[in-house]
Amino acid sequence: MIRTVIFSIALIIAAAVLGFQVKQVGGGRETISVKGLAEKPIKADRAEWTVGLQVKGASNADALGKLRKEKPALDRFLASAGFNPAALTESNEAVEANYEQVEGSNGNMRSVQQGNVARLSVTVNTTEIGKIIAATKGIVQFEADGHPVTYGQAQFLVSNLEDVKMSLIGAAMRNSHTRAEEFAKNGDVKVGSMRSASQGAFYILPAGADSDVSDWGGTCDKTTVDKIARVVVTVDYGIDR
Repeated sequence: MIRTVIFSIALIIAAAVLGFQVKQVGGGRETISVKGLAEKPIKADRAEWTVGLQVKGASNADALGKLRKEKPALDRFLASAGFNPAALTESNEAVEANYEQVEGSNGNMRSVQQGNVARLSVTVNTTEIGKIIAATKGIVQFEADGHPVTYGQAQFLVSNLEDVKMSLIGAAMRNSHTRAEEFAKNGDVKVGSMRSASQGAFYILPAGADSDVSDWGGTCDKTTVDKIARVVVTVDYGIDR
């Protein structure tokens, strides 16, 4: 009786600290379900960035002519940023009707064609991270100089994510066993064999960021060069009294 009370108190204390669950399985046997966590810093090894041109014209031909007139300036900008032509992928030219919302006499808004718009884009895919960072800063001045450029944030990517994940799963499994053993110390029991295991969330986070380890979905940061890779696993161990 006393042993049972002590064991129950230990369960409450250890569960609050380690975040586990004790389950009853077939035959009255007990198992402990423990989350294991592992993480390590990683760096993006390549980047993608898309920059484009978008111009308006009175007709298809007018818009396309203005687009082709602007294209050499964009080519010079990308060349001056130091990008190898092999790193650039250019889209086809596109021209379409340009619709804008205007207010009618009755106050209702309606779409009205006002000329045409022509656009194209160039995607940079490179391992030269520093050049991408410099170009994303330089494009601001390029736009300020009057060029009809469009652009978004660069994406900083990790090529070997699957290798990173596999290396962390083993560490997370070891962490789960350490947590289970800590439970055993408080509960006066022994950790038995592993009954089941499943991978939970896989995170790629900005360096210094945090995330609730109970979050199943995970996240994948593409906005920073320095990142933290994190894996969560859930493991069920038998309990030997």
